[in-house]
Formats: sequence, C-alpha cells, structure tokens
Amino acid sequence: MIPRVHTRSPYATEALTEALGRPVSDQEGLTGHTVVAHWPGLAPVAPDDEQQLWTSQDWADHLDTPSWEYPRATSPRKDRFAIWHADVRLALGDRQLTGPEWSEIAHRLARAVGIATPGDTRSCRWIAVQAQPRRLDLIANLILPNGTWTSQPGLLLRLAAECRRLETALSLLGPLPARSSPHAAALPAAVHSAAETTGQLAELLHQLADEATGPLVTGRGLVEYAAHRLGALPHAYGPAMEHQLGWIARRLYGIQQDLDAVVADLAATPDRTAQPPALPVPRPPTASARTRSTP
Repeated sequence: MIPRVHTRSPYATEALTEALGRPVSDQEGLTGHTVVAHWPGLAPVAPDDEQQLWTSQDWADHLDTPSWEYPRATSPRKDRFAIWHADVRLALGDRQLTGPEWSEIAHRLARAVGIATPGDTRSCRWIAVQAQPRRLDLIANLILPNGTWTSQPGLLLRLAAECRRLETALSLLGPLPARSSPHAAALPAAVHSAAETTGQLAELLHQLADEATGPLVTGRGLVEYAAHRLGALPHAYGPAMEHQLGWIARRLYGIQQDLDAVVADLAATPDRTAQPPALPVPRPPTASARTRSTP
C-alpha cells in the first residue's frame, strides 16, 4: 500500500477532481459506493438517502463550507489552504478489496492522520473516495467546527506506519515483499538498513521543517518580527529593510515546503508519471447545497 500526501489547496474542487479522475460536476451524481466513509457529523444533516442524490459539486461544497463560515481562520503558517488530500494505492500484486474493506481502511487512516475521532462530530469534515481502481483518496477541511485549525503532528510517519499495519491486517503487499513471503528472508540486510535509514532521515527532516517546533519556523518568526519592527521605524531605510526581510521570510517558508516534499518522497513512493486532469474553476456553493452542508 503506497501513500501519497498532496499539496494543500484552498478549494475541495481540486482534490475531488484528482480523486475522481474527472472534473467535478453539478449535474453528475456519484454512485452509492464512491464515498466509502465520511465525517460522522454529516448524518444528522443529510441522511443516507439524501446523500445518494448529491452531485460531486455538492460534496465539494460540503467540504468547503468551513472555509466560508470562518473566513479568518488560518493555518499555523498563516495561509488559507485548508483542504488536505492524501491517497493510498494498492500494489500491483494485491487482491481486489471489498467496499467494507475500503471503508475500514478509510476510517483507520483518517484516525491515524488526525482528521477523525470516532463518533466525534466536532472533528473536521472529511470524506473517503474510492473512484479509481486500487486507489482510495482522503479529503478533509482542516478547519474545525469551532473555527480552529486541525493539528496533524507526525503526519507522514503516522500515515506510513498505519499503511504497514493495514497491509498486515488485510494480507496486502508492501512496497517491499511482504513479511510472510518466502522471499522476504532472502532480502539483503542492506535493503532493510536502507529502509530504516530512510525512515530516520524522514523523521529528522520533518522535525527540521515542523511548523510548530522546528528551528526553521523559529528563525522565520524572528525574521518576520524584525521586519515588523523595522517597518514601524520613521527612518527612511525602515520600509526597504522590511521588504528585504519579508523576502527572506518567504524564502525560509519555501525551504520548509521543499523539505516537506522531500519527507513525503521518503515516506512514500508517488506515481510521478500520472498527470492530474485539468482543474475547473471553483465556484461558491448554491444556496441549496450550502443549506444541506451546514450543520
């Protein structure tokens, strides 16, 4: 089972288009088995029979609703990219999974990455989409019902670890031959050592770029503070220095993003040959969709 975490985006349309493999539409409904799991708070608002009539645009509007309800909510990095998206893909040799198995995978992964708590309607809105063969997509809005931002500590490592546990529980193949395979014992020790080293380096780089406690965010915060203080000075050089330090802070933020991408590559093996379809322009929800999606 191969996990991949996508770059966060401001609208659910982008993530849902990628998950479906086709553009989101306000005319085309999803089949009853496409959304295999979702946020528990949806049931009181939209019963199962009503959800069957939802179009893919309705589902996108449902996920986007917290962003419209809390226009000032921002991430720890002060951005508005609230839509989180990850997918997992089965290895080529894996068996076909049933609907309940996909649902179980979705719930376990959602708990592992911090977007779901069993039975808690105060957690963030999320759905799991099984629309493409051998693939499951998790999409969530990280803004909680109280307007705060969902925390996802150790996201990549927890996602990778849960994938390994699911492989064992469901008798699936891992990126390396399964532990039960007769060929596993023949693997060179260097392969196991390389896998362990990769995990350790991923953890090290994750700590370096961590938005809450990493040294890079501390340095970026100090630069931003200095820029703010210089911008408030009456001297002529103040605004110029503020602008220069602002660019330095943005470059540090870019370095954090680059490190996050490296960690994602170390923790997963994404399919770099697949090109995402063209993304439609997001639009605000219709009045009816907003009514259905808002608790």
